[in-house]
Amino acid sequence: MSTAITLVRLRWALTLAALRKSVWQTVAYVLSAIFAAGTIIGTGILAWFVGMLPPSTMDSDGYPFNILGPGGIVNMVAVLVGATITVFIGLIQLMMLGEGSTMSPRKFALYGIADRNLQFGLLLSGLSGLPAITGVISLMLWSLAYRAMGPAVVIAELVAAPLAVITMMSISKMLIALSTTLVTSKRGKSTFYIVIVLLFVVICQLPNILVNSGIAFGLDPSAWSATAAVMAWTPFGAVFQLPFDVLSGAWLPALARIAILVVAWVVCFAVCTWCLRRERLTVGVAGQSATVKGVGAFSWMPDSTSGAISARVLTYLKRDPRQVMIFAMPVLFIIIFAFQAHGIHAIVWQSMIWCGWFMSIVESNGLAYDGRGFTMEVIAGVRGWADRLGRVRVYVGIMVVYMALLYVGCVVIVGVTAGRWAQPDDLIIGLFFLAVGLGVGFSSLGVAEITSCVLMYPVASMDKPFSSPQGRAMAQGLFPFVYMLGSMLLMLPTGIAAIVLLVIHAGIAGWLVIIPVALANGIGVLALGTWLGGKLLEARILSIVSTLDSFASLQK
Repeated sequence: MSTAITLVRLRWALTLAALRKSVWQTVAYVLSAIFAAGTIIGTGILAWFVGMLPPSTMDSDGYPFNILGPGGIVNMVAVLVGATITVFIGLIQLMMLGEGSTMSPRKFALYGIADRNLQFGLLLSGLSGLPAITGVISLMLWSLAYRAMGPAVVIAELVAAPLAVITMMSISKMLIALSTTLVTSKRGKSTFYIVIVLLFVVICQLPNILVNSGIAFGLDPSAWSATAAVMAWTPFGAVFQLPFDVLSGAWLPALARIAILVVAWVVCFAVCTWCLRRERLTVGVAGQSATVKGVGAFSWMPDSTSGAISARVLTYLKRDPRQVMIFAMPVLFIIIFAFQAHGIHAIVWQSMIWCGWFMSIVESNGLAYDGRGFTMEVIAGVRGWADRLGRVRVYVGIMVVYMALLYVGCVVIVGVTAGRWAQPDDLIIGLFFLAVGLGVGFSSLGVAEITSCVLMYPVASMDKPFSSPQGRAMAQGLFPFVYMLGSMLLMLPTGIAAIVLLVIHAGIAGWLVIIPVALANGIGVLALGTWLGGKLLEARILSIVSTLDSFASLQK
């Protein structure tokens, strides 16, 4: 226990040291505290109003409909939402936070701490953080929703609150331990990282898909109730059923659910300890060597400085799961919009605008993804414009080919949903959205060539894409929005032209004017961003190298 307490104190000592050292960290922590306070207050207000609901009401057939009691609507929603939050937190922890570099088990490998003691201390340090404290207080305030059910139910919810947070933390720790221990090859990490991110996006969009497609309203209420009953017997939803078991006097099921939670904690702890021990025993084992024939992209890129930069960027893209993942998102966008189109084909077509907008989000911090590899360019004396031109050549090529393939995919989707082959009007509308999507994509790339020189933030290591570099959390959250907002604002000429055509009620033929306008707008922003980015790169090159060196130290 003394080792665990020491690790908890160490966690807060490191946090306070970071706040004293960095103004950005202090601002980010203050904003996090404000967000946590808002979450707690919002949960309390929602719980208060839920507690004011009547115990039951009449449905459309004149039968009483249970609201607050066991098996009622509040019971069902509490279990389903609680189970979803538990899974959601595990995915967020796995995808965005990962294995923190400060309290990573690797940092304590030299101190001879027993595996169980170290794992228990790391678990307690996680439970002592701001997110865990916010979760416990919020779930305790949720007991206000049960105040009409009696003091025993309120007490049960107060007890269930910390149990729920312990469950969420244990599952998250187990997922992270398994991902970092079992997925060791670079190809495996790349595939696993892409799958996790795509799964996270799908889960985020699942409520919209269910509601907009009408599936949620088409399901019988008994189906939702049955699902909640099943989830109540899993570690994900058992803790949220406890207050309702107390209300109905079902003490044996309540004890069984507590036993399920305890078993889940023990299993998660045992798995984490096993992963820690296995990693210590296998650390340093050489991975499988890869044999590369030829010089790859260097053999067919232009024989120039910018061509060499293009070949290097393309080589990085093929091997970097952090960057390749973003190119899987456009396909997912189209699939999600297709499910929500309701026969309105423009909803499918407009997904290409979002695809172009997001396609360069990684390049907006491209130098941070290059890391210390960029130092090679500085030593070789590469000019700023050559670097920017080399990077733009790769992304423009990918963007044009990818958007053309997406256009073909949208034609197929529109044809399948309409039950006929795409008509000329459909193809013209598609060309309109393709041009706007390319224009937005070019504009975004131009902005990215500027922001990557001045608004850099730390990223995870290529070898450990699930890790979480410490520092500049504020920048990690806000800088991408500068890129996204700037790329859209610079497409204002295209927007003005669209408003004019809308006012004069232009037909389909008239809207074809947008195609050259959008392309010219995007290409103009791209040319300006490439030139300005090259100037900024040359002016800040030594500062950029120093920044990238500090970022690399955060990835260890």
